[in-house]
Amino acid sequence: MAQTVNNPIAVMKRYELKYLLNAEQTAYLKQRLEGRMQVDQFGLTSIASLYYDTPDYRLIRASLEKPEYKEKIRLRSYGLATEDSPVFLELKRKADGIVYKRRVQSTIPQVERFFDEPDEAVPVGQISRELQTFRDFYRELTPACLIIYDRTAYFEPDGDLRLTIDANPRYRIEDLTLEKSMDGIPLLPEGWTILELKVQDAMPLWMAEILSAGKIYKSSFSKYGEAYRQLLKASA
Repeated sequence: MAQTVNNPIAVMKRYELKYLLNAEQTAYLKQRLEGRMQVDQFGLTSIASLYYDTPDYRLIRASLEKPEYKEKIRLRSYGLATEDSPVFLELKRKADGIVYKRRVQSTIPQVERFFDEPDEAVPVGQISRELQTFRDFYRELTPACLIIYDRTAYFEPDGDLRLTIDANPRYRIEDLTLEKSMDGIPLLPEGWTILELKVQDAMPLWMAEILSAGKIYKSSFSKYGEAYRQLLKASA
């Protein structure tokens, strides 16, 4: 069942740091977070992100070249979606290490019309205009890959640090819909997770010390990028 998200944030600007954790490191981190960070109100949540790309995968190929500036567009649902449940069309850009995310709430039928009909728009406003400009620039954007994972999000009660731990990341390139299932092909070995730290400025010293003690090191891992690599390897 799709999850209801109240007052979704439409514009985000922050640093996002990623780490790959094995099962032991994940258990260690969760233990060390006790008393410092709290799980948010949603607890463990299955998230599905449908990435749009050109027929020749122009967006993800450019992203894997690690340029100073890159951008993606995706449709996200919290839990399995229905035609009437809220979904979020997101434009995600990264420049000079800073992530900028802009999104609008919509429905699956409206988003499908947005990509299929040149004159169709998502809700009116500045973000809507940015989405239309992106769509019109790349043209021929179609569903390319569905990324799914089970996320636990944490927040720092007296600070601005946020972090997420994504378990069982998986993907599929068939049945590219948010309405059918949350099944997919594993992206990582069993038990591995993806940690993302989301900060406005610098990472707190106490968090840096936890990561260092656990031998947890920064990675440039991309879920969509890894799925694309696996597709290339399978077709070689």
